[in-house]
Amino acid sequence: MNSFERRNKIVDLINTQGSVLVMDLSNTFGISEVTIRADLRLLEEKGLVTRFHGGAAKPGSHLAEGDNQEVILEDRYQLASDPKKRIAQAAAAMVEEGMTIILDSGSTTLLIAEALARKSNITVITNSLPAAFTLSENKDLTLVVCGGTVRHKTHSMHGTIAERSLHGISADLMFVGADGIDATNGITTFNEGYSISGVMAAAAHKVIAVLDATKFNRRGFNQVLPMDKIDCVITDDTISKQDKAALAKTGVELMIV
Repeated sequence: MNSFERRNKIVDLINTQGSVLVMDLSNTFGISEVTIRADLRLLEEKGLVTRFHGGAAKPGSHLAEGDNQEVILEDRYQLASDPKKRIAQAAAAMVEEGMTIILDSGSTTLLIAEALARKSNITVITNSLPAAFTLSENKDLTLVVCGGTVRHKTHSMHGTIAERSLHGISADLMFVGADGIDATNGITTFNEGYSISGVMAAAAHKVIAVLDATKFNRRGFNQVLPMDKIDCVITDDTISKQDKAALAKTGVELMIV
């Protein structure tokens, strides 16, 4: 895909979803956030998008470049696409009082964290710094943050220390997102070194992948989890019949919202 095609795709995504985040676009296209920001600047100059801190929206949006960066956390539900919001709400609804949850890093799992922050008497273990920040506001839940090395691109903890911090953990549910999913390769990412997801999955009784339908048949260059390590996939109602049929053959539970 050349730069012209990529920018057209970005405009299509914004027109469909209402807004996009730089981090998500970087993961989707497998290029740096610097390049994505340059694309967004060019598109704004042409009047095709309106930039805000961390992303872009449809032209005329009230979100402008320079707005407070807290918009990424506090207004995430307004900025995220409706499918991601529905997926996050469905995931959070699976969490019952007394449960221990593992939350991997990512934009959809951050939305789940925001929903879980309204619950009480649960334990949430995460390697995501934005999710930890969100959950830390609620004193009625127990928050455990993995130590380790910060990956600045995703604002998450990785490496040997982070993985060791999960040893001996037993959780009820794990929620994990990804850049792509297909029946053969499982869930994949364009980011490097996601071995922590495998450690998280091994510590959970049930592993739930949360991905909107645009992620189907998209393949990143790194595997997050093979399909046989995933118990359930939550996605939106735009999933194709072909993708539903392919997933059904794997035996993985499918929840459509």
